[in-house]
Amino acid sequence: MSMMKGPAIFLAQFVGAQAPFNSLAGMAKWAGDLGYRGVQVPTWETGLIDLHLAAQSQDYCDELKGVCAEGGVEITELSTHLQGQLVAVHPAYDELFDGFAPDSCRGKPAARQEWAVQQLMLAAKASKNLGLDAHATFSGALLWHTMYPWPQRPDGLVETGFAELAERWLPILNAFDDAGVDLCYEIHPGEDLHDGVSFERFLEATGNHARCNILYDPSHFLLQQLDYVQFIDFYHEHIKMFHVKDAEFNPSGRSGLYGGYQKWKDRPGRFRSLGDGQVDFSRIFSQFAKYDFEGWAVLEWECCLKHPEDGAREGVDFINQYIIRTTDKAFDDFAGSGADQAANRRILGI
Repeated sequence: MSMMKGPAIFLAQFVGAQAPFNSLAGMAKWAGDLGYRGVQVPTWETGLIDLHLAAQSQDYCDELKGVCAEGGVEITELSTHLQGQLVAVHPAYDELFDGFAPDSCRGKPAARQEWAVQQLMLAAKASKNLGLDAHATFSGALLWHTMYPWPQRPDGLVETGFAELAERWLPILNAFDDAGVDLCYEIHPGEDLHDGVSFERFLEATGNHARCNILYDPSHFLLQQLDYVQFIDFYHEHIKMFHVKDAEFNPSGRSGLYGGYQKWKDRPGRFRSLGDGQVDFSRIFSQFAKYDFEGWAVLEWECCLKHPEDGAREGVDFINQYIIRTTDKAFDDFAGSGADQAANRRILGI
């Protein structure tokens, strides 16, 4: 018998300048009071965590765990989504992604990448000190600008791109292996790892590294029109993290998958608060139960319409109703005959 853990909540979209959203203690109590059991912590939010100190000090990590426990929650994972993005940035995106880096690295792509790698190395040590077994990040992208093949991609371009991406990530993956922590890439448009095929390419380029794993978020698959339930069949051995996030896709005669550069609320594909979109969570949670997924169900709130605090409040009951405690017996055991091998042979007439 196994059971998914949860509900938990990713704090990134809720951090703010006002209490309780301006400190880990405040957010832990806020989440705990709502009924959450865990919080996923964005490491770029220095008001919540000092990543350097967490990588160096067990005492500090014990304090962080204590602060969360007082609020009624535990830390489920750390996140380096923004830093991971900067491990691989195509020059066309330099100016846009400079906002993810400290001032000292802006306008300096090499320094920015070095800083990002250092952040991931710290996150590996911090995760170990916090007793965590999984970590969330983005892969970054060198090939995304060639996603739609026009003009056609030259032979060998994709292979070269994934070889370079793997070379940048292998030292980080090794650091996470040393820490005993799975590195989970959120499969996400804008990243070179944006679907199953691209994850497979990267995994192969890393030599099938044991710590190269997946953060599963069905909202990104629905918007790509990918079968997000069958994805679990294909990759359940690599899925170590789960963002519970909803979305909807309503194409029209004017706009479809690419969205026409419209704002989120006007796009055919848009993220919604849990229960307001089209994702079939009943099938997803059933599929995870089938494969005995024991990780956390973490709400990631992103909605272009609903207030975030309303989405957070509603998310607790939503996740709780779908988490399945798997059975330790068959439903038809009452009709079992307790046959032995001799009986089986008689039944078969042999």
